[in-house]
Amino acid sequence: MSQNGKPSGLFKNLSAKIAAIPMVLTALVVFVGCTVWTIVFSFTNSRLLPRADWVGLAQYERLWGTRRWLISIENLLIYGSLMLILSLVLGFLLAALIDQKIRFEDGFRTIFLYPYALSFIVTGLVWQWVLNPEFGIQNVVRSLGFGNFTFDPLYNPNLVLYGVLVAGLWHGSGLVMCLMLAGLRGIDEDVWKATKVDGIPTWKTYIFVVIPMMRPVFVTTLVLVTSGIIKLYDLIIAQTGGGPGLASEVPAKFVFDAMFVSQNLAQGFAASTMMLVAVTFIIIPWAYLEFGGKKNG
Repeated sequence: MSQNGKPSGLFKNLSAKIAAIPMVLTALVVFVGCTVWTIVFSFTNSRLLPRADWVGLAQYERLWGTRRWLISIENLLIYGSLMLILSLVLGFLLAALIDQKIRFEDGFRTIFLYPYALSFIVTGLVWQWVLNPEFGIQNVVRSLGFGNFTFDPLYNPNLVLYGVLVAGLWHGSGLVMCLMLAGLRGIDEDVWKATKVDGIPTWKTYIFVVIPMMRPVFVTTLVLVTSGIIKLYDLIIAQTGGGPGLASEVPAKFVFDAMFVSQNLAQGFAASTMMLVAVTFIIIPWAYLEFGGKKNG
């Protein structure tokens, strides 16, 4: 107890700390424990069941020598870079339009955000039907008299990733829009008034004034979108199953197939560890910018 009779140090907010114990223990056991277990057994030769048959870095050497894994990384880089750029641009543009105090704003926000309420499986199935040549866009256009029209991106190895990208943008742009809109609503009205008095065009105000002020929002959105890209799995399974061939193969599907189809746990553990490393490289800079930067400032 402190001199004024109030709890201090360890005993401050004691009831809240006690209530948080189950959550902390669960996080330590389930998340940290399982993560360590996965990393440890990635250095073994485990097949159907985990076993302590240590092989060092052999699983990682085999992983990076596997053509399927390299293709999955390449596909993820293509999809991820486009998804990241387009979702940020589209989400910000939608937020900027809605921020103009338009009529039926609540309705538009609901319409744009609704796809995010659906699971990736549902989203993938919906867009699989839309892009299916037999009863999707191609069939509709041909029924209008354009008999030679062809549009089957999910069956074209060169276009399949872009078909998945459309579904991903439809699903995730609403969330980005809401985050950006919250950031725009946090901009002081005096900023807009000052730029109007100075005669600065609206587009310059957004680029040189508003966007720099929204840096924390952009950083948080960047982390959320990138994390979702790295663990991309449901959308691929629902739309393409990784095909045609390996044209839409992604790391998360590689992990699942290695562990449950090929029954090679150690190879799956090694691949999932590499995915964890990728996420860590995203989280650490974000944590530094959000917490370390503020502390230094």
